[in-house]
Amino acid sequence: MTKDMTKGSPMRLILGFSLPLLFGFLFQQFYSLVDTVIVGRFLGKENLAAVGSTGSINFLIIGFCMGVCSGFSIPVSHKFGAKDQEGLRRYVANCVWLAIGFAAVLTAVTTLLAGQILRWMRTPENIIESAHAYIWVIFLGIPVTFLYNMTSGVIRALGDSRTPVIFLVLSSFLNVGLDLFFILYWKTGVQGAAWATVISQGVSGLCCLLFIVKKFEILRVRKEEWAPDRHMMRTLCGMGVPMGLQYSVTAIGSVILQSATNTLGSDAVAAVTASGRIYGFLACPFDAMGSTMATYGGQNVGAGRIDRISQGLKSCVWLGAGYSVIALFVSIFLGRPLAALFLDAAEAGVIDNVRFLLIVNTIFFFPLALVNIIRFLIQGIGYPTFAILAGVFEMIARGLAGFLLVPLLGFTGVALGSPIAWIFADAFLIPAYFHVRRTVEAKLEGGKAAEK
Repeated sequence: MTKDMTKGSPMRLILGFSLPLLFGFLFQQFYSLVDTVIVGRFLGKENLAAVGSTGSINFLIIGFCMGVCSGFSIPVSHKFGAKDQEGLRRYVANCVWLAIGFAAVLTAVTTLLAGQILRWMRTPENIIESAHAYIWVIFLGIPVTFLYNMTSGVIRALGDSRTPVIFLVLSSFLNVGLDLFFILYWKTGVQGAAWATVISQGVSGLCCLLFIVKKFEILRVRKEEWAPDRHMMRTLCGMGVPMGLQYSVTAIGSVILQSATNTLGSDAVAAVTASGRIYGFLACPFDAMGSTMATYGGQNVGAGRIDRISQGLKSCVWLGAGYSVIALFVSIFLGRPLAALFLDAAEAGVIDNVRFLLIVNTIFFFPLALVNIIRFLIQGIGYPTFAILAGVFEMIARGLAGFLLVPLLGFTGVALGSPIAWIFADAFLIPAYFHVRRTVEAKLEGGKAAEK
């Protein structure tokens, strides 16, 4: 059930680990896509805009949850690489206690403040009620977000990238059925789409948990290992909180840009919503590469194999460059038909804006590839603070786009927001990687000298 990434061809290992992850990310996007298509087709353009207007705040909160869980899995991958099974189990036990606490606090705060946040974001009056109905349910489901992301993260830290995907695929089909049932049969509106997402993710999380209990003997935590450990909790929070904040800091820029987009009206919001769902699919390979490099970096630094980290980075960058070209061609030739999945053919102006957004974003996909690959590799090595700083650069860039470019250039300013953010982040991450590599090499050499 496990995979040791400290031996063998880096390219083969990265491809073998990332392909199942890619399949999983595609299905994760699939049920987001289904929500959007069904809402757009059966509930209309305004409800589509309502769901889309929550995208940045959704990313701000749910992204934090996902980042925290990803960070929690890093010490687990280090212990697995170091072949320390008792330490691995103790870290997993402390992950559970922390996840319960984080989930409880975040659920209470976000459900209470959801409406006020939407007002702060200047959500158009004609969609704010539907937007609140949708995002409130998503926030109510934060505990299942933690359940799935924590359990799947632990499984991946041990080198198994396939099993979480299998459960995610099953839950995606469940999501489709629940979407149709809630929206078409029960007439629950956009809230039904949110319930379908929460229930489906809860099912996939429970499946991952049962799989861990039944199949991973290495993770069968003994009674004494369940005791909370303050040192381990500090280590986990030191990894998890910065990674969560990295998502949230990045999302603050997205909130600013979304707020600026909201001032352009519901047609602009609908275009951004539809293009965002398509972009989510096109960017999935970069998400898979990033998650792969986090595990690859974590296991190899745990085993002291720093030489393999640069080899893996080069292999993954070549993969990212090749895919970036493919994505650009997809946007140019298929952008309009893909936009038509979400919108009636009569909405020609909105469809043109969707294609325009896709082309502008995919022209700059190679900088996005570098952001994901290098940032997650640095996190896996054990330096999550750099992820926050990269997120700050993205936040500044999107903030500038929201405050300056959108008022000056209108919808073109919206389209340029993310590409500028990726370039800003790369300007920080590339030198940061070389600094981290030198630091880790010096620590390992110092440790070897002390042993002698």
